[in-house]
Amino acid sequence: MKKVILVFASIYLFGLTAPSLATSEDEERPVPQTLDELRAAINEVMEEHDVPAVGIAMVDETGPVLVDAWGKANVEEDTDANADSMFRIGSTSKMFVALSVLKLVEEGRLSLDDRLADLAPEVEFENPWEETHPVLLAHLLEHTTGWDDIHLPEYAHNDPTPATLREGLDFHPHSRVSRWMPGSRSSYCNSGPPVAAYIVQKVTGQDFEEYVRQNFFEPMGMETMTYRLSDDVSKKGVTLYQGDTPQDYWHIVMRPSGSINASPVDMAKLASFFVNRGSVNGEQLISEASLQRMEIAATTAAGKAGQEAGYGLSNYSSRHKNWVYREHNGGVNGGLTEFSYLPEAHVGHAIMINSGAGAAYMEISDLVRDYETRNLVAPDVPAPTTIGPEHESIAGLYFPINPRQEIARFIEQPLGLFRLWFEENELRVKPLLDSEVLTYVAASENLYRNMETGVIVMSRVDDPLAGPVVHIGSTVLKPVSAVVAYGQLAIAALWGLSIAISIPYALVWGVRRLRGKIPPGPAIRIRVWPLLAGLSVIAFIMLFSAGMGDPFSSLGKPTAISVGIMIMTIAFALLAALGLITSIRERGTEMNRVNYWFTTTSSLLHCIIVAYLAWFGIIGLTTWA
Repeated sequence: MKKVILVFASIYLFGLTAPSLATSEDEERPVPQTLDELRAAINEVMEEHDVPAVGIAMVDETGPVLVDAWGKANVEEDTDANADSMFRIGSTSKMFVALSVLKLVEEGRLSLDDRLADLAPEVEFENPWEETHPVLLAHLLEHTTGWDDIHLPEYAHNDPTPATLREGLDFHPHSRVSRWMPGSRSSYCNSGPPVAAYIVQKVTGQDFEEYVRQNFFEPMGMETMTYRLSDDVSKKGVTLYQGDTPQDYWHIVMRPSGSINASPVDMAKLASFFVNRGSVNGEQLISEASLQRMEIAATTAAGKAGQEAGYGLSNYSSRHKNWVYREHNGGVNGGLTEFSYLPEAHVGHAIMINSGAGAAYMEISDLVRDYETRNLVAPDVPAPTTIGPEHESIAGLYFPINPRQEIARFIEQPLGLFRLWFEENELRVKPLLDSEVLTYVAASENLYRNMETGVIVMSRVDDPLAGPVVHIGSTVLKPVSAVVAYGQLAIAALWGLSIAISIPYALVWGVRRLRGKIPPGPAIRIRVWPLLAGLSVIAFIMLFSAGMGDPFSSLGKPTAISVGIMIMTIAFALLAALGLITSIRERGTEMNRVNYWFTTTSSLLHCIIVAYLAWFGIIGLTTWA
């Protein structure tokens, strides 16, 4: 599903994200048995994908296993990376917000059930269900507020004189509107953790970043780790690259969500902190009970029903073969980070690259995890429950109802379809437009396990607004009839086909018009309007693609590209309407009836798509709003 929607939605998912990137299609590499083999395999990946530098921090309960960085910290200056080179860790930064909140909870100064409206009434947000389902502190950290992710202007802020935390929250608060009852669905949102950080700041009377430094960075021995462009970052920071293009330093307005700069030495200490369950040099910074709560997705109906996979307090689960890691990854322009640990095996790692090469990032992750788990015995998996009539009603077609950005719903709904069905004693789940098939076994009537790990990753629950739904990890799916599902796809396919045909068709009738075979007037107008409508769609796609080269500066504010996108969507609506009106008015015009019905059908399809896009707010789209 994510591959399908990437073209449109990636501008909203571009930064501060927990990446879910396509894996490489290369053949699976052998499992490294030694650190030398691991280094050699990583070097092969770096060379294949032109990754300038990688930082690796691997630890176990005894201490560091591998802490180093190699490659080029700066290609143009031929600067080598080392263990003290500083990378941007993106959304991994969010873990320190959760840790800070949990420390204050332990001290009795906060509760995860505290209401945002009571803690910080000055922070602007809107929740239509506030009286009965208020936004709670836990919702901010589990991404269950129902808010949109931050909008492009917030991503594009990038003021070299950094805003204060409060100024960042006040800059563009329009995204903080609950789209469903808080606590009912998860949807990744980069403004939730900064609001929680503001609450920490308010309760302690300290600048949030100073609080983190005193309570976590210093006790863990992270001497250079910082949220800002410090002297250490200027001297030791790696240059980030999108392709071959170096990226300027990004002064993130929502710093608690993704701004930290850290070296492999720093990240090894963070990994040791989690591997040793909150203990640093014999001092318990956070109780193990707090870390266990951090690792649980508790606020959604799925979590309450017993689903184990999902997003906890700035901490989520991911599977590698038979093992389930806890982690929080991060992505910024030209930099990707994975921070993961396996609690039961007492191992953990961080991987940082100064490249946007997602395939390389995933391959390196697999290599490191293969090495860490090479000698582990696969966990016992409980026997599955036999499928019966009480299970079979879950089979059918579904579409997602918790988009990260509401603006992406228009494309997720028709193209993000899933099919669920049973074969023998197994539940199969397949994105309709993808080849991957996921397989689960029943743990109870409404809960389903991953077959390799035994972890409950899927649940059937009741949503207060949507009724019966299915949660798979953090994705929420609602049943849809086959007529609607396939009808939407059919209309989209026919519409795309009509646009594709309209251009060569125009060359044919254009030549005939020049040769005097087609008279001027209605017969030409009937043909021209749907052609122009299709060309406006093509222009929109071209402008959007151009904007993706630098989405923050091109789309996050009014520019020729972003204004052009808005104009093209409006032009599409007007030209589609003109085409259909002309076809109706001139239905008696003498012309080839095949040509008439093709152009009329094209205009009708355009109008159907216009109505659909208008319903979702795409006509007149302002990417900078």
